[in-house]
Amino acid sequence: MDGILPLWKERGMTSHDCVFKLRKILHTKKIGHSGTLDPDVAGVLPICIGKGTKMVEFLMSSGKTYTGEITVGFATATEDASGEVIERTPIKQPFTTEKIDQAMAQLTGEITQIPPMFSAVKVNGRRLYEYARAGETVERPQRKAQIDSFERISEPVWDQEKQTQSWRFQVVCGKGTYVRTLAVDTGKLLQAAAHMSELTRTASGGFTKEQAITLKEVQEKFEADQLQEYLLPLEYGVKEFQRVDISDELWQKVKNGRPLTYHEFNLAEMPKQPIAVFFHQYVVGIYQPHEQRDNILKPMKMFRTELGESL
Repeated sequence: MDGILPLWKERGMTSHDCVFKLRKILHTKKIGHSGTLDPDVAGVLPICIGKGTKMVEFLMSSGKTYTGEITVGFATATEDASGEVIERTPIKQPFTTEKIDQAMAQLTGEITQIPPMFSAVKVNGRRLYEYARAGETVERPQRKAQIDSFERISEPVWDQEKQTQSWRFQVVCGKGTYVRTLAVDTGKLLQAAAHMSELTRTASGGFTKEQAITLKEVQEKFEADQLQEYLLPLEYGVKEFQRVDISDELWQKVKNGRPLTYHEFNLAEMPKQPIAVFFHQYVVGIYQPHEQRDNILKPMKMFRTELGESL
């Protein structure tokens, strides 16, 4: 069994739990996921099966969409609802929607984030969460994140008794974004302690919530011999790349991993991003601009080197 399966990860399990369970259901070990989701987060988790695992890195680098909730009034150690409260700033007067929207607007485009202490980022060979669990602190490296949009999607709700204020949001972002930290940084701009009180990933790897199926549904479809209807071919994993179809003559060069000019690919100009190379409707590889040679593209990853090779 080979392909890409859009799984809906339910709350309460890790991404690794999903892979472990799928290996048992599908009776295959060659399974990988394309982007970790925290246990408290539900959402789209593209699963690569068999030779589909060749697509993991490309699915991971694609954009993601989340909906969630920000609560201001207190902050937690983990930056989400599961953590211990570490700071309180009672909201005695609710923020206006204008002020909230202005704060969120400042966190769009290319921004700088400091990863949460409870994260898998490595510092000096150890994960940050290992330092955090040991009660140790360490200087965290700054990281760039691309935020395409970050918008409020509900009216803010002020809880006068608890002295908190919450609202829902949607964010479209690039690889490696910490949405928890977006919530915390929104609070900082409002000069209030904040955390991400809920999160759901609604799109990832080109898949949407509507396409995804649960582990229970995977088992039911597999037992009914209907899972192939939900498995997508490798070609789906490169649909965000510029597609270039090649001739039989050029295939002889591509399959041997030859660097080629953009003219040979029949392109009008030198691409700035990697391209997906197709032959007879099948993706055979990814070519990228050569770092040292002008107007030359070189293989980034090859998927097929034989015409009859299946994926």
